[in-house]
Amino acid sequence: MSPWKYGLLIFTLIITALSALPSWYGENAAVLIGHAPSSSPNVVELQQLLQADGVEVKHILQQGDETRVILVENTQQSEARATLQQFLPHTDTLSLAMVPAAPAWLTNLGFSPIKLGLDLRGGVQLLLEVDVDEVYRSHSQQLADNLRQQFRGQGLAGNHVGISGPGTLELKLRDAEAKQFAQQWLAKDYPQWQARAGNGDDLKLSLRDEERTNIRNLTVEQNLQTMRSRIEQLGITEALVQRQGEARIRIELPGVQDPAAAKSVIGATASLAFYQLDEHGSEIRPLVLQTRDGDSVRLVNRPVLTGDSIIDARSGIGEYGRPEVNITLDGAGGRRMSDFSSKNIGKPMATAFSEYSRDSRGNTVKNSEVINVATIQSALAHRFVITGLDSVEKSRELALLLRAGSLTAPVSIIEERTIGPSLGAENIENGMAALALGMSISLLFMGLWYRRLGWVANLALSANLVMLLGLMALIPGAVLTLPGIAGLVLTIGMAIDTNVLIFERIKDRLEKGKRFAVAIDQGFNSAFATILDANITTLITAAILYWIGNGPIQGFALTLGLGLLTSMFTGVFASRALINLAYGRNSDKQLRV
Repeated sequence: MSPWKYGLLIFTLIITALSALPSWYGENAAVLIGHAPSSSPNVVELQQLLQADGVEVKHILQQGDETRVILVENTQQSEARATLQQFLPHTDTLSLAMVPAAPAWLTNLGFSPIKLGLDLRGGVQLLLEVDVDEVYRSHSQQLADNLRQQFRGQGLAGNHVGISGPGTLELKLRDAEAKQFAQQWLAKDYPQWQARAGNGDDLKLSLRDEERTNIRNLTVEQNLQTMRSRIEQLGITEALVQRQGEARIRIELPGVQDPAAAKSVIGATASLAFYQLDEHGSEIRPLVLQTRDGDSVRLVNRPVLTGDSIIDARSGIGEYGRPEVNITLDGAGGRRMSDFSSKNIGKPMATAFSEYSRDSRGNTVKNSEVINVATIQSALAHRFVITGLDSVEKSRELALLLRAGSLTAPVSIIEERTIGPSLGAENIENGMAALALGMSISLLFMGLWYRRLGWVANLALSANLVMLLGLMALIPGAVLTLPGIAGLVLTIGMAIDTNVLIFERIKDRLEKGKRFAVAIDQGFNSAFATILDANITTLITAAILYWIGNGPIQGFALTLGLGLLTSMFTGVFASRALINLAYGRNSDKQLRV
């Protein structure tokens, strides 16, 4: 082997060994406090406060604008955050995280432990279904309103526009003139809708299949982004949010011990909208909502502003001790609110709160109520305050939802799986025991069967495991799951296959009377093509599994694929280097293997 190959081999082994080392130390549960550098909390006060509530603290570290509270017990994260939330100012941010327990010199080099999946760390997995039908109905309602407006503008009275289902409408038209106008207008402005003839001059409208697919994909992607934003607001730093199937979202929250709190925010569909009151009954189809006192309020059907224009929301306490939410709008929303309020000074404006829920039949129901009706005293800018909330907790939750954004479509939690930290620890213990047993048997077999070359295979096998763990820690987004540990065990067996193929070829050459150096060279060269073919086909299978699978399947595919690469590297190159170094001087002798 050339000197540069030895150098590359040594460099690779050192880097992957350093990368694998933090996983040996493990991780500690922590609460991260974000604050201004000039207003860092007192470490002694924090420790005394937590100890008074029964939270055991290992140590507290402060650096710049972050304070890390390292806990003894992983199960006390949520309790520690709740205690700190009451003590720290509202401007500080709190998040839950697992921090490396490795020495500082390792973490300063940029190495970190392998990320553990839900089945190993414990936590909550939620499967949510996006109600795309509600979006189809929204498109239907928008088209119906525009059609009615067009008919009125053309003086075509006596036409009925009805919504018959998600993404479908029925037009009962008075004559052929109205039918011709509707067909021409739809073909020009709404080509994504398909018109079919009904009874007489009636038309049936439906969204085209490709448009339904586009709407569904866009809706799910927007909800994915909103979910990720909401989880960030919850302070969960290692969550996994992925699309599953056509209209489902899978969320994994490792380390979360309070699933109810996470579910209440993740699955919530709360949003705000601001309406002008229809005081004179001028609206043909007004929006009538109830207040919390049971009074009916007539509103102009189209809102002045929706929650989409809100870029920040902070809960607080007003001058009379009542909870409130301070709203900040984006540029376009601020201008719209300013224009409307300046023209309607002295007139009332209502704030409506909406959320979706499921009825007993499983249908999505939208519930809206007016939480506030206030008289506009002066022109409003991009910042203003809303009141009328029940409690401080409600104001905090609403502020969080508004900051994270409203869901494009309502979602419902159709499956929930909770794994406790103790079960996760048991999974790790059992998985590692299986790995140790498989490794021990493999090492013993190779040592007894191949004798002189057996120790070479054993060293290569150990290097293979170290390299695989190091790569798992180095690759961004790689997560070790329980099936992933099964992939590690399988990798050990496949790595042995590589050495067995090579050593059997070497034995064949030696039995034919070849010198040891020649037997080594021919054995490695003749086995390489077979090893490459076998591993490439399995690697293709692992890639397909990773591409079409999710969660545990991806974890298995990842460790299997990486294990194939490391087993080829160590089985071929590392084994060859060790044999050359150990037996290079005896290459002319007949050595028994």
